[in-house]
Amino acid sequence: MVYPFMTLNDDTEIVHSEMQADGRVKVSIETPDEKLGFKHATCWLPQKEWTDIYGYSEEELNYLKELVDSETHLILEFSQTGGFDSASGF
Repeated sequence: MVYPFMTLNDDTEIVHSEMQADGRVKVSIETPDEKLGFKHATCWLPQKEWTDIYGYSEEELNYLKELVDSETHLILEFSQTGGFDSASGF
């Protein structure tokens, strides 16, 4: 299952998977781009292992890394409770 997490002002979509049996959560990031179609990257939590990076500049990727890093605790929690929409208190 994939859950929406956040949409940024530039239409970047951040989604995450359910927590897998090994405790990992896949975070997928995708940004529409006129030339490339879509830029994309994947981050595996809690290890913060970045893979499948395409189209992002170093500056853009650093921003996304900081953003995911600051939201890791929420993504991990939501991955176990049915996503943001199912979180109590939000």
